[in-house]
Amino acid sequence: MMEKSNLVKAINKNVRSGARKANLILNFIKGKKVDVAIRDLEFTRKKVAVDIKKTVQSAISNAENNYQYDIDNLYIKEAYVGKSIVMKRFRPRAKGRAAPIKKPFSRVTVILEEKKNKEDKK
Repeated sequence: MMEKSNLVKAINKNVRSGARKANLILNFIKGKKVDVAIRDLEFTRKKVAVDIKKTVQSAISNAENNYQYDIDNLYIKEAYVGKSIVMKRFRPRAKGRAAPIKKPFSRVTVILEEKKNKEDKK
């Protein structure tokens, strides 16, 4: 049953970044070949790009080891982010008050697809 589907998934459950910040980078790599996406993530000047790169590399490893896919034919089909836990901290303020600080975590999901080359179909 799994042979029909040529999708491979990797999930990073606790990325220390907000979902909106991670989504900017994920939209940037959607639809690209995996080697191009990893190269782009390496030169992206955002902290969350490091964690997203690890997730993409994990998905590539899953494709190689579990399904014997060729890396050259892998594309990023979907890349999305959801909210995970939120750490709540408090900062002391004037007159004995406290201001809440929310430190959000995200859950990054990367789905790869193997596209066959046109030469393979002949």
